[in-house]
Amino acid sequence: MFVGGRAFIDGAPRPVAVAVHAGRIVAAAAETEVRPLIGPATDVVDLAGGLLVPGFVDAHNHAAFAGLQLTRCDMSGQDEADQYLKTVADYAAAHPDAPWILGGGWSMDSFPGGIPTRHQLDAVVPDRPVYLTVRDGHGAWVNTRALELAGLTKDTADPADGRIEREPDGTPIGMLQEGAMDLVPVPVATRADAVAGLLAAQHHLFTLGITGWQDAMIGDHPGNPDNYDVYRDAARSGELKARVVGALWWNRERGLEQIPDILQRRASGTVGRFGATTVKLMLDGIAENFTAAMLEPYLDRCGCATANRGLSFIDPDVLREAVRRLDADGFQLHFHALGDRAVRQALDVLEAARAANGANDQRHHLAHVQVVDPDDVPRFAALDAAANIQTLWAAHERQMDELTIPFLGAQRAAQQYPFGDLARAGARLVAGSDWNVSSPDPLLGMHVAVNRSRLGENPEPFYPEQALTLAQALTAYTEGSAWINHLDDRTGTIAVGKLADLAVLDRDPFAHPAEEIGATRVRRTYVEGELVFAADA
Repeated sequence: MFVGGRAFIDGAPRPVAVAVHAGRIVAAAAETEVRPLIGPATDVVDLAGGLLVPGFVDAHNHAAFAGLQLTRCDMSGQDEADQYLKTVADYAAAHPDAPWILGGGWSMDSFPGGIPTRHQLDAVVPDRPVYLTVRDGHGAWVNTRALELAGLTKDTADPADGRIEREPDGTPIGMLQEGAMDLVPVPVATRADAVAGLLAAQHHLFTLGITGWQDAMIGDHPGNPDNYDVYRDAARSGELKARVVGALWWNRERGLEQIPDILQRRASGTVGRFGATTVKLMLDGIAENFTAAMLEPYLDRCGCATANRGLSFIDPDVLREAVRRLDADGFQLHFHALGDRAVRQALDVLEAARAANGANDQRHHLAHVQVVDPDDVPRFAALDAAANIQTLWAAHERQMDELTIPFLGAQRAAQQYPFGDLARAGARLVAGSDWNVSSPDPLLGMHVAVNRSRLGENPEPFYPEQALTLAQALTAYTEGSAWINHLDDRTGTIAVGKLADLAVLDRDPFAHPAEEIGATRVRRTYVEGELVFAADA
């Protein structure tokens, strides 16, 4: 029983006590009404003025890959080039027998023009190949030895879905963008190591009050085994306690012939608390490396239009037919759509699928939606397409101010992360982190959603007219994301009969200034009434 605080119910904090029995909520009412249920074996949890909330659900992350990175050369806690290089050097020294140095978590804004070089890595690890993915997962920093093993030279052509950054004479500089990452023969981790990484990720997410998520890339990735099997192993053993939906990766190097394979993976992909019921279609890249698909060209450093409108990763005709068929087969569709052209393309193909197949309850969603043309904002609600928002990104920071805004221009920059407009237009908002791209902490994300600035950083709000209320942001991270995972009949809200997936916050953020939301911490996390994290344990 939870007493001594408030619970987030029906969109607001309520002064109630909540009782749980056999994994389900059995009462949520005034404390005087609920206390008679206390028996000799009841665990009475004093909220101490804190807030009880539904367990957070991360609607878009890469937990399996992120957990494996935690066990490798992890640079996610730093933000300067010299810190990254020291971390690499220390890791290499601590692992003298490792044939490769693998890891990631560095940020583009730590380097001039967003481009690190092979020479920097050669200075600390000259004898072994180094392969380090950028924080957003859309590029890799490699040393000379890795380029040699891959056979990449000045004569190597760029792949259709990527770019090899080069020195003036054409020699690869050590930065591989998008599909060029796959040119390096990175060794694959063992399945046992990958399962251990997933369980490390689960523990970390439990410390943040996250009880479920949608993994946005179920497939293989350089250096990682197919996490479809990793999740099934953990679910089969019962070690996966969180509720996870897997988004099966659409291989953009293949076409419609892969649909039977996807159907088979769904058929055998439900094990324990894991279900592979979604398909992920990555339509474009990211704005920082000019691969996000835009309606109008990127600008150059002088503010003049270039010839570059970004990349579209899937042939338009293939995409339209794939979406129609997958929708007809009952799949939920999870789009990576970051640029305004990609957003429009996703909405167009969903509209065509609805015209062909009729309406349904598959709950398709567009992730990232960084730049949205105003004409497309009302289409989300009209097409029942949810906006899967990564709220932590809607703030001024170096990557935004130095690598994005100057190349979008003032008008398009103001169309970034239009959460407020989407909400006002009736779009359903669901929230995710894109971890390991950025922190998975929902409270830091809510802080930015409300303040449009990061905790303790640049206080200038980022287009504050697009801010959400705390109630809207908290609902997106709970009820909204539970809905997108088709869990709304079981969890996502505090109501009698629901599963007791719950988190205890150390304070009630509604009772404190908005500028302090991100300082809120999780004291306890429960999955189906089982205590899976306690800060004081």
